[in-house]
Amino acid sequence: MLTPQHAKPANRQLLSIAAVCEELDVAQSTFYEWRATNRAPRCIKLPNGAVRIRRADLDAWLEEREVAA
Repeated sequence: MLTPQHAKPANRQLLSIAAVCEELDVAQSTFYEWRATNRAPRCIKLPNGAVRIRRADLDAWLEEREVAA
């Protein structure tokens, strides 16, 4: 477990695709479809091939999709 002094700031937090899909309540196949059609939030491909999404990028992506009531 990370102690507060080792915790990453929220804007540096990297989320897995599984974590993003759980938060958005969508299937991973939906996320991959969004990614293939350039509709997903910005992603980072790590040297090991894993894909991560910065918390700040996900939050910005969600704000872009807000609809004024």
